[in-house]
Amino acid sequence: MAGYGFHPDALIEYSDATEYYLEQAPPIVAAGFVAEVESAITTILEAPTRWRIVDKPGIRRYLVHRYPYAIYYQWQAERDRVTIYAVMHLSRRPGYWRERWPS
Repeated sequence: MAGYGFHPDALIEYSDATEYYLEQAPPIVAAGFVAEVESAITTILEAPTRWRIVDKPGIRRYLVHRYPYAIYYQWQAERDRVTIYAVMHLSRRPGYWRERWPS
């Protein structure tokens, strides 16, 4: 299975979303969110090219089940690695995370 890492801002998004659910919803909802994101990451790592490219340079999107979030990531075959650039709530401004990938 491929390795992976988060862009620092994507990790903050994930943490902030988890904290939001912990503060605003029952603990089971927060635990469900974390479980869904972790499951999404595992699914992405098992077949990183399964989801279509939605942006340059090779950015793909995975829609998280049961929660209004998308994971934007890039598969680097030569490194056998996935980089997660955003854990985005679907009501956020699309494309705000584009400045995160290296030029």
